[in-house]
Amino acid sequence: MMSQKLKVVIDKAACCGYGVCAEICPQVYKLDANGIVFVDDEIVPEGLEEQAREGAEACPQSALAVVDA
Repeated sequence: MMSQKLKVVIDKAACCGYGVCAEICPQVYKLDANGIVFVDDEIVPEGLEEQAREGAEACPQSALAVVDA
């Protein structure tokens, strides 16, 4: 069974650079020079879905969402 692909949606304006997402799931969430979150690929790599969701949910500003791709 293929697992549903997930993608990351970032609200950069809401990001305050706490970096909690990158601590929880560094494979998906990266921080730029200003500490603002970005992703190399909006599609979550297989096997990291749970971690990606946790990282998004941990954001104090709710700047991240993980949705069906």
